[in-house]
Amino acid sequence: MKKYLSLVLFAHTIFAMPFAIIGFFLAVTTTGHPFKWSLLACVILCMVFARNAAMAFNRYLDRDIDARNPRTVQRDIPAGRISARNARLFTIVNCVLFILTTWLINPLCFYLSPVALAVVLGYSYTKRFTPLCHLILGAGLGIAPLGAYLSVTGEFNRLPVFFSLAVICWVSGFDIIYALQDDEFDKTHQLYSIPVLLGRKKALMVSSLLHVLCVVFVMLPLFFTNLGIFYMIGVAFFIGLLIYQHRLVKPDDLSRVGLAFGTTNGIASVIFAACFLLDVFTKNKF
Repeated sequence: MKKYLSLVLFAHTIFAMPFAIIGFFLAVTTTGHPFKWSLLACVILCMVFARNAAMAFNRYLDRDIDARNPRTVQRDIPAGRISARNARLFTIVNCVLFILTTWLINPLCFYLSPVALAVVLGYSYTKRFTPLCHLILGAGLGIAPLGAYLSVTGEFNRLPVFFSLAVICWVSGFDIIYALQDDEFDKTHQLYSIPVLLGRKKALMVSSLLHVLCVVFVMLPLFFTNLGIFYMIGVAFFIGLLIYQHRLVKPDDLSRVGLAFGTTNGIASVIFAACFLLDVFTKNKF
């Protein structure tokens, strides 16, 4: 079990899971649909299964690349801790479990499940042909709040779309920062990324722009629903940690990329979601 948790970097589930919780309670508190523990459990399971499938498939598909990159040579497949065959099987099992869980939720989520899997699995191919791979990764995680909202309501609304767009910009921005570590390796092996295309300095500018757009999208719900002071505190924390993240990384100093990528973004998502929940819990009864 430890090997498979390492394979999929299970701790990184903290990036998108809080936004799925936001999407779920956004639906419960802004529509007439009741809160159900069983439905929340299904949403959480969908998040886990989809992310497990995406990460395992990424490791499976990139196993030869990882084996050549000094930074990734100790990942589970090239290091021999998990075989490529077992990683592939783990991917398939999680895809099946994801689809079965959406079937338990509602017909719309079930019908859309192959689309969601196509996005989260398809990302792994994109760095082979486009520097926009960061946006595809963002889209894969950006499904979370919209999917959770659809799980409750079975119908689309603009409110969860704001949060999905925020996640897309947020994740794309910090993935560009993460990709700075491999820009020289990627150039040598004909792989695509924004740092390869534009260089480190301009790539950081693009990352900053994406994070500005993220801030815009997390502010927009204030104009369309009854969110108050606790939500605004969450937005302020989120903005502060985005700024801090960009202060950690310089074009000529990547020593703190790990802190900017993992720790800072994980804290940002948890605090933001906690403030959102505090805001809606003080206004609603379940």
